[in-house]
Amino acid sequence: MKLVIAAVGHKMPDWVAAGCSEYIKRMPRELPLSVVEIKPEPRGSRTREQLTAAEKVRIVPAIAGCGRVVALDERGQDLTTQQLAQRLEGWMREGGDTAFLIGGADGLDPELKARADDMIRLSSLTLPHAMARLVLCEQLYRAASVIRNHPYHREG
Repeated sequence: MKLVIAAVGHKMPDWVAAGCSEYIKRMPRELPLSVVEIKPEPRGSRTREQLTAAEKVRIVPAIAGCGRVVALDERGQDLTTQQLAQRLEGWMREGGDTAFLIGGADGLDPELKARADDMIRLSSLTLPHAMARLVLCEQLYRAASVIRNHPYHREG
């Protein structure tokens, strides 16, 4: 099963790229992770709806072939690391690739959210998009380590 993070935004700071690369490298072979950068729509005088609709057109081809879509949204379900690991383990049993969507400054198009199989949030805090991308990479690695009983994650 492959994991794909489709994230609106480009030209991330070097520390984000380095951090994401580190967690991508650590992922188990049977659970490869990749990040696909989606070019944000230029703001100009367009409405939020127009911007997210234009970004949706770029997101859809990036997640083609993924049978499961998880949208990240502030109104999504708040999961613990253990709950994320359980969900990830269930997805692995079911098979099929999974895409995680991180919207741009105006969020995700409502049609993408409605189409998503799941909607989660990373935090009750507002995170910059670069930080959200890095946190998601780390949490997916952490969830994989929980599944494999690797000592990276410690409870207690």
